[in-house]
Order: sequence, then structure tokens, then C-alpha cells
Amino acid sequence: MMLNNRRNFVFRVSIVINIAVLLYAAMHLSSSSTPGVEWMPMTVEGSERSAEFRYINREESRNETDTRPPDSSVRNFEESTSQKTPSTMPTTNKTTSSTASVPELEKKINSVLPEPDSSNGTALEIDDEDALAPATLSYLRTLLNCNDRDMLPQTLQRGDYWVLKNFVRADHGFIMCHESITYTTHAGFEFLDNVQPLVERWMAPVSLAIHAPGTDMAPTVNSIRYLRDCLGNELIKQFVTFHVFFSHKNVPTSIPNPETFLQIPYNCSGKPPYNVNASSTYMKAKNLLYPVNVARNIAREAAVTHYILPSDIELYPSPNLVPRFLNMIARNAKPLSTSTKPRVFPISIFEVGEKVQVPSTKTELRAMLANKTAIPFHKFVCPNCHNIPEGQKWMNTPETNRMDVFHVGKRRGKFVHWEPIFIGTHQDPYYDERLSWEGKKDKMTQGYILCVKDYDFMILNNAFLIHKPGIKHYVKNPKRDAIAGRQSLLIKSIIMPQLKALFGARSGCAL
Repeated sequence: MMLNNRRNFVFRVSIVINIAVLLYAAMHLSSSSTPGVEWMPMTVEGSERSAEFRYINREESRNETDTRPPDSSVRNFEESTSQKTPSTMPTTNKTTSSTASVPELEKKINSVLPEPDSSNGTALEIDDEDALAPATLSYLRTLLNCNDRDMLPQTLQRGDYWVLKNFVRADHGFIMCHESITYTTHAGFEFLDNVQPLVERWMAPVSLAIHAPGTDMAPTVNSIRYLRDCLGNELIKQFVTFHVFFSHKNVPTSIPNPETFLQIPYNCSGKPPYNVNASSTYMKAKNLLYPVNVARNIAREAAVTHYILPSDIELYPSPNLVPRFLNMIARNAKPLSTSTKPRVFPISIFEVGEKVQVPSTKTELRAMLANKTAIPFHKFVCPNCHNIPEGQKWMNTPETNRMDVFHVGKRRGKFVHWEPIFIGTHQDPYYDERLSWEGKKDKMTQGYILCVKDYDFMILNNAFLIHKPGIKHYVKNPKRDAIAGRQSLLIKSIIMPQLKALFGARSGCAL
């Protein structure tokens, strides 16, 4: 039986090759003058300039936002297993196809490719879970059916805020929407010491929104320059795109031009500009509230990939999360292939002691949980906010050699106040921009909408986030408690009635 299967496979492959050769010859003999879509290889040197040239001269017009219905973000392919691999596909983030797709060739090749199995996922074989093979990218392109996005610099108004979108762009150039995942995050400049450890573990695009009101603009720009020029690490240049925003009431008197300051190497002899006491910032001096949800939404909207991980800058991801997740999506096994509801992919979060090494694998994390050098996130602050369904079972389950869905949970019952951090898409609900960090419960409104829309929370088996070392304990803060009281009243009296009018209600869903 095994010999027959191998013979059948070889026979099918030979058919594919023969068809491809014949059609290739036919295409060249009968080629017309209609130009194809040509993608130029990317280079590190001058990548920002060449990327901008490609954006402006794209022959294909693409939407700035994904226009597909919310509940069909992935399942268009997953529920109809008759679709197959497109005929052309980039092989890496930096090299893309130089030919347009040929429908006739695609049909003939698809007719002899292995049929996807709805029970076991696609017939795709993945040899290395920590890398993305061309075949995997091909499946993802068809599977996700997403819209590619540009990343040109823009100056925008967003309510009471001015936004310098793509203020300093990463050097990775154009990335197709299915090729990676973007970590979207936010900070004031005094938190930018977290950028290096974050990107070293993520190794993929990062979209970072920085709140820089008034005189905080100068140290913000200097911190960006220091990160790019002084750490001896090209990853920040390669992957991190910085956006800057500030209220119309606190516009900086001077806004440096990135095209100018990026050409001048930063003087690295002094201490990092972000190594300051937070109380010395303009924001603290003026008693400004941190507009956390404005920042989150700015970073999210600027992401160029279909999948995004909206998270906090002090949360460091487990290594190889991006390729392992995308390989899981391409594999399309249960429950991915059978789910009919919108879904997101929560990631388990933990804290570690101040003087211990951040774990890189689940095996290391489990050992640290056993010796109490690691604990579930906010165990001593707000345990119910981040206690995940089947959390203890997750911690007891050994690491595997690939990523899968560990458990499908819901945000109700004992998890009604859960504030998950998850991999999602641009179709997921945004964060309410009326809520500040100081007022607390800033992600709860989004969680309520996810519950009402009956999202599945597909918890990942081996993925985790680790907070910057140092275990937090609850500290009473009367000033912040007063702000939180006012924000709770706003949520209860104004926001919740609006959410119910807009999205309805569902039994078991609450803030």
C-alpha cells in the first residue's frame, strides 16, 4: 500500500511538472503586451526609499482597510476545501514573485494536488515549524484572502489627537499581508527600554505608537535614534515602525523631520534618553492621563499584516511564535477547520522574578512555575482579569513540538471579567478611546463586544507572554482610585448603554 501511494504521488507530481512546462512554453509563444505585476526584490540598503517607490507605483489598487465581513476573516477557505494554492507566491519577506497568476495553469495544477481533508486539515506537510516554507506561504495567501497594505508616512487627525503615522518606518520594506504577524503596542518614551528584548524574541514587524505631548517630543525622537543607532542590533531598524501622537492641546513647539535626523548618526556616548524617572516627563508634569486606547488603535490600524497581536510593550513573547502560529493556520486542522464562529487566539501571560532569566520555552516556564520564580500574570493585582479557561491544565501540559489550539473558551461564567491578550485581525472590535490607563478597565469594553458577538477564544498550547521581570503587588493609590471611580461611572452610565444599543446583549456577557 505504501509503495502504491508513493507511486501515485510521483505520478501526480510528474503530471504537474509536464503541465507547467507546456503552459510555460505556450505563454511565451502567445504572450501579449499586457504588463504583468512585477515585484522587485528588497534590499536592506535604501529599503525605505525603494519601498516607498513600490507603494506609489503599485498597478493594483488596494484598500487601506480589510473590507471583508467580520465573521469571514479566515473561514472563506476553511469552510470550502475546494480552493487550492495560488500559482505564484513570494518565498520570503524580502523576495516576491515576478509573474502574474495564470488561472488555466492554476486549475490544472489544482486538479492533481492532494485534496485537503476537513477532519485533519490541509494536506500540507511542514518539516520545520520554526520557518515558513514557500508552500506554506502559498496556502496562507489563498487561505486568508487578505488585502495588502501600504505604510506611507501620514499626518492625521484622530479626534483630539494629531497622529504622525509611520513617523520612522522599519527597514523591512513591503510585506504582504499573509507573510507575518505584527506585534502592535504603545508607550511613552520612558518605556522604550523594552523595545530591544521584545523585538529580539518577536523577530517580526512591530508597530509602536508613542505618546509624545509637548516637550516629550525631543526625548522621544532621541530615544528612537538611540534604539536604531546605539544598541549594535539591526533588528530594531529592520522590524520596528514608530508612530508618534499627541493631543491638539499639547502640540510640540518643534517636530523634527525624520528624513533629516535619520541621516545623522546619533551620539551614543551618553545614557539612553529613555532612562529617566517617569515623574520628570511632560505628561506627568502636566498631570495628563495616558490615552492608552488611542495608542492601541493607532498601532493596530497601521499594521500591514492580516494577523496582529495587540499587546503591551512590557510583555515579551515566546520565541518562534510567528512561524509556528502561521504554520498552524496553514495546517488548518480541527478546531480551525470546523469552527463557524469569529475567533481570536489568546496567549497565556506570566510574571517572573526581578532577577531571573525570562524563559524561552514552555518547558522552562513550567519549571519556573514549579519553583515559584514565575506566577500567572497579575496574580497579586487582579487574578480574575487574566485567569484563562483551563489555565491550570495549560500549565500542567508538557510542551509539544508544534503550535495547536489547546482549548476553545468563552468570556463568560467565571471568566466574565477576563481581559485576554490575543492574536486577532483587523476585523476585531477596537478599544474605546474615551478610556485612559489610569481609569482602569480599559480593555473591558472590547471584551464585552467579543462576548456579545460570541467569539471563540482559541487558546494556544505553547505560546506565552512574559512581563518584564519583577512581580507586581497591589499598591493602594487614592489618586488613581478616584480616576478609576469616574471612569467606572462613565462606563456604566454612558458606554454600556451605547454598547447594548450598537451590539445587543447576550446572556452571561458583562463588563
